Amino acid sequence: MIKRRKTKKIKVGNLYIGGNAPVLVQSMTNTDTRDVRKTVAQIRALEKAGCEMARVAVPDMAAAKALGKIKKQIKIPLVADIHFSADLALEALNQGVDKLRINPGNIGSEEKIQMVVAAAKKKKIPIRIGINGGSLEKDLLKKYKNKVTAGAMVESAMRHIRILEKYNFKDILVSLKASDIERTVEAYRLLSQKVNYPLHIGVTEAGTAFRGTVMSSIGLGILLYEGIGDTLRVSLTADPVAEIPVAWEILKSLGLRKRGITVISCPTCGRTEIDLEGLAKKVEQAVAGIDKDMHIAVMGCVVNGPGEAREADLAIIGGKGVGLITRKGEIIKKVSERKLLREFIEEVKKY
Repeated sequence: MIKRRKTKKIKVGNLYIGGNAPVLVQSMTNTDTRDVRKTVAQIRALEKAGCEMARVAVPDMAAAKALGKIKKQIKIPLVADIHFSADLALEALNQGVDKLRINPGNIGSEEKIQMVVAAAKKKKIPIRIGINGGSLEKDLLKKYKNKVTAGAMVESAMRHIRILEKYNFKDILVSLKASDIERTVEAYRLLSQKVNYPLHIGVTEAGTAFRGTVMSSIGLGILLYEGIGDTLRVSLTADPVAEIPVAWEILKSLGLRKRGITVISCPTCGRTEIDLEGLAKKVEQAVAGIDKDMHIAVMGCVVNGPGEAREADLAIIGGKGVGLITRKGEIIKKVSERKLLREFIEEVKKY
């Protein structure tokens, strides 16, 4: 069992992050936030895929003023991502967002910072401090000899945390993202020893769908296995909806969350006498929309098949043009390959 690090529990909309709350899956839209229709459509697609929190860019006042309209048309908490502008942060709060993503040290004067913190505190809206390896403060770069180290990132985070704590603001979340796994993991390890605020984890600029999935799975997997992380985003250079199944698969693989059906399948070998690759893909596609906590195995022969079938709720064990369908290890049907998928999905629905 993974022992999760105990963190402060913070309310975001109708959800909680940290404490004993589950690790939440979130993403960020890539639409123009000023285009309410497109942004709402993308957030709804994210919701359908299993996203539990959506962040939107707020580059100007027009985008900030669109947040209220977006908020009214979605079901999941809305996060405003803001840089260098206290005025945009204040407008986002007025529009009813559920969380701010800012770095308090770079949004303006001391007076402006106080105004944002006071407004967030009054509305009980949490603030995520987002440290990115690519935008470290100039004085820290000088101190660390132009190297963006994990230590430099943590020092930056602590600097921003202290600004909020100075005004007695404690509903804080923190992220420390670099574009490589080693610095990202080291930074989160270091910070987790210094504060008990919830951590938003991710590997930034991880890459396109293939490389980004690998990078995120390794980086997030290491942190989650060590009990670090209260919410996560898988960052892909792709449609953000593609991030969600990857995030869920990471959490499911570590036993941290359960959602939908888990499908395992063997890698095939010379013993396989059925189109296992095609069958496994079709099974995966057929059950993708079924939200049941089930374990399914698609196996190609009798070597590993029976053992895996015993552990699965339902399983297929392939033969020469046929498949055995088992339930909890017991054979319930022998079906030709042509009818196998249809018969198997019927058993899934009955289960």
